[in-house]
Amino acid sequence: VQLQASGGGLVQAGDSLRLSCRASGGTFRSYTVSWFRQAPGKEREFVATARRYNTHIVYEDSVKGRFTMSRDNVKNTVYLQMNSLRPEDTAVYYCAASSTIIFSEISNHLSYAHWGQGTLITVSS
Repeated sequence: VQLQASGGGLVQAGDSLRLSCRASGGTFRSYTVSWFRQAPGKEREFVATARRYNTHIVYEDSVKGRFTMSRDNVKNTVYLQMNSLRPEDTAVYYCAASSTIIFSEISNHLSYAHWGQGTLITVSS
Protein backbone atom coordinates (compact mmCIF):
# COMPACT_ATOMS: atom_id res chain seq x y z
CA VAL A 1 0.00 0.00 0.00
CA GLN A 2 1.19 3.53 -0.77
CA LEU A 3 0.43 6.41 1.58
CA GLN A 4 0.16 10.11 0.80
CA ALA A 5 -0.02 12.54 3.71
CA SER A 6 -1.12 16.14 3.41
CA GLY A 7 -2.41 19.07 5.42
CA GLY A 8 0.57 20.40 7.31
CA GLY A 9 1.46 24.04 7.70
CA LEU A 10 2.34 26.92 9.99
CA VAL A 11 -0.21 27.79 12.65
CA GLN A 12 -0.37 29.65 15.93
CA ALA A 13 -0.82 28.09 19.34
CA GLY A 14 -4.47 27.29 19.94
CA ASP A 15 -5.26 26.86 16.24
CA SER A 16 -6.61 23.76 14.56
CA LEU A 17 -5.39 21.74 11.61
CA ARG A 18 -6.51 18.57 9.86
CA LEU A 19 -4.13 16.07 8.33
CA SER A 20 -5.13 13.53 5.72
CA CYS A 21 -3.46 10.31 4.69
CA ARG A 22 -4.76 8.66 1.56
CA ALA A 23 -3.89 5.05 0.77
CA SER A 24 -3.71 3.35 -2.57
CA GLY A 25 -2.74 -0.07 -3.84
CA GLY A 26 -4.10 -2.23 -1.05
CA THR A 27 -7.23 -3.34 0.76
CA PHE A 28 -7.41 -0.33 3.00
CA ARG A 29 -9.72 -1.73 5.66
CA SER A 30 -7.30 -4.58 6.30
CA TYR A 31 -4.61 -2.15 7.43
CA THR A 32 -4.04 -0.64 10.83
CA VAL A 33 -3.11 2.98 10.11
CA SER A 34 -1.31 5.21 12.57
CA TRP A 35 0.06 8.69 12.91
CA PHE A 36 3.55 9.30 14.22
CA ARG A 37 5.50 12.50 14.62
CA GLN A 38 9.12 13.41 14.86
CA ALA A 39 10.37 16.69 16.25
CA PRO A 40 13.89 17.92 15.44
CA GLY A 41 16.48 15.95 17.38
CA LYS A 42 13.91 13.63 18.89
CA GLU A 43 12.76 10.07 18.39
CA ARG A 44 9.74 9.32 16.25
CA GLU A 45 6.76 9.04 18.56
CA PHE A 46 3.33 7.50 18.34
CA VAL A 47 0.34 9.84 18.10
CA ALA A 48 -2.75 7.78 17.29
CA THR A 49 -3.90 4.65 15.54
CA ALA A 50 -7.04 3.39 13.79
CA ARG A 51 -7.12 -0.37 13.93
CA ARG A 52 -8.02 -2.48 10.95
CA TYR A 53 -11.50 -3.94 10.55
CA ASN A 54 -13.00 -1.94 13.39
CA THR A 55 -13.46 1.56 14.70
CA HIS A 56 -11.07 1.27 17.63
CA ILE A 57 -8.92 4.40 17.94
CA VAL A 58 -6.00 4.67 20.37
CA TYR A 59 -4.28 7.92 21.30
CA GLU A 60 -1.02 8.86 22.91
CA ASP A 61 -1.72 10.52 26.26
CA SER A 62 -0.46 13.99 25.38
CA VAL A 63 -2.94 14.37 22.50
CA LYS A 64 -6.02 12.87 24.13
CA GLY A 65 -8.87 15.36 24.14
CA ARG A 66 -7.16 17.56 21.54
CA PHE A 67 -6.63 15.25 18.55
CA THR A 68 -9.25 13.13 16.87
CA MET A 69 -8.38 10.42 14.39
CA SER A 70 -10.90 8.93 12.01
CA ARG A 71 -10.87 6.69 8.99
CA ASP A 72 -13.04 6.52 5.89
CA ASN A 73 -12.76 3.08 4.32
CA VAL A 74 -14.67 4.24 1.23
CA LYS A 75 -12.21 7.05 0.51
CA ASN A 76 -9.23 4.98 1.72
CA THR A 77 -8.24 7.87 3.93
CA VAL A 78 -7.49 8.53 7.56
CA TYR A 79 -7.68 11.95 9.14
CA LEU A 80 -6.13 13.56 12.16
CA GLN A 81 -8.07 16.55 13.42
CA MET A 82 -5.79 18.54 15.70
CA ASN A 83 -7.27 21.19 17.97
CA SER A 84 -5.70 23.43 20.61
CA LEU A 85 -2.29 23.03 19.01
CA ARG A 86 0.74 23.73 21.15
CA PRO A 87 4.31 24.65 20.23
CA GLU A 88 5.39 21.21 21.46
CA ASP A 89 3.23 19.66 18.72
CA THR A 90 5.70 21.03 16.17
CA ALA A 91 7.04 18.08 14.20
CA VAL A 92 6.96 16.21 10.94
CA TYR A 93 3.86 14.04 11.00
CA TYR A 94 3.86 10.68 9.28
CA CYS A 95 1.16 8.16 8.57
CA ALA A 96 2.07 4.50 8.63
CA ALA A 97 0.24 1.29 7.86
CA SER A 98 0.52 -2.37 8.62
CA SER A 99 -1.68 -5.32 7.74
CA THR A 100 -0.06 -7.63 10.29
CA ILE A 101 0.68 -5.54 13.35
CA ILE A 102 -0.54 -6.80 16.70
CA PHE A 103 -2.13 -4.54 19.28
CA SER A 104 0.84 -4.56 21.66
CA GLU A 105 3.08 -3.18 18.90
CA ILE A 106 0.92 -0.35 17.55
CA SER A 107 3.02 2.39 19.14
CA ASN A 108 6.30 0.93 17.85
CA HIS A 109 7.26 2.68 14.62
CA LEU A 110 9.58 -0.20 13.73
CA SER A 111 6.55 -2.47 13.33
CA TYR A 112 5.17 -0.60 10.31
CA ALA A 113 6.15 -1.52 6.78
CA HIS A 114 4.44 1.29 4.91
CA TRP A 115 5.02 5.01 5.41
CA GLY A 116 3.83 8.25 3.93
CA GLN A 117 6.28 11.01 3.09
CA GLY A 118 5.61 13.18 6.15
CA THR A 119 4.07 16.60 6.47
CA LEU A 120 5.50 19.40 8.61
CA ILE A 121 3.47 21.17 11.25
CA THR A 122 4.93 24.22 12.92
CA VAL A 123 3.08 25.75 15.84
CA SER A 124 4.24 29.20 16.87
CA SER A 125 3.69 30.57 20.35
